[in-house]
Amino acid sequence: MLYNRIRRPGLVTPDRSPSLFGGKAAPGWQPLAKLIIKFINNIAFTINSDKAVRDLLSVHFLPNYRVSMAEKIIPATNISEQISTAGTEASGTGNMKFMCNGALTLGTLDGANIEIMEEAGKENMFIFGNTAEEIEQLRSSYDPYDWCFRDSEIRHAIDLVLAGYFNISEPGIFEPLRRSLFDEGDRYMHFADLGAYRDAHALAVKTYRDRNVWNRMAVMNIGSSAKFSSDRTIAQYAEEIWQVRPSRPSAGRQPALSLEDAAAPGKKTGLNS
Repeated sequence: MLYNRIRRPGLVTPDRSPSLFGGKAAPGWQPLAKLIIKFINNIAFTINSDKAVRDLLSVHFLPNYRVSMAEKIIPATNISEQISTAGTEASGTGNMKFMCNGALTLGTLDGANIEIMEEAGKENMFIFGNTAEEIEQLRSSYDPYDWCFRDSEIRHAIDLVLAGYFNISEPGIFEPLRRSLFDEGDRYMHFADLGAYRDAHALAVKTYRDRNVWNRMAVMNIGSSAKFSSDRTIAQYAEEIWQVRPSRPSAGRQPALSLEDAAAPGKKTGLNS
């Protein structure tokens, strides 16, 4: 949608907006997930090659996303997009890592986003979309065609995709994605949240222009992130899931092996005697 806005004459020129995607295809979703990755790369090639927009909008997919790459990306990120449909994210800690490093969350009320909001406050995030309860109420009557065509900007974006604009030399390659979204009913109800996502993204961009406000929100996120430490998490798991308690050494227990003992060749200790 943002690409269409920039391409249309007479609209306000947006701020420069680089978008980074990263991830891997889960085994259970491998065929469709790999096609989504292919789709992102096709969009990136088209947009980044378009001289009319590439100075304002760029898209990049980070191949082989892993911990060593995350160590570089997370501290440099301003907005962390966590946009799963409410009620579908089993668990996730990536958004917590972004929060600890001062990135602001743009996301639904799903997964750890809810816990982040409880700690940092909704005013220090960009929350959008339906709740898990609202999604369940919509599910029985949800029609992807209706949601797509009721919003002209969404419809124009979908028209661009279905016209093959991003796969001119590969006709029909993204047909499975079209079937998933329309013929098969759009399992994750993407269109129900898409308009709200667009508006929340616009608000985040507008907020970013006021660095004092943005920096205050970032500091509030960092200062509220203590709950997500591994120490607290492991202690809670130990108590609630494993039902174990911390233990302290008894008075007659052998002392721990010293560095001198460990370094002495052939010396007998309580561990090997």
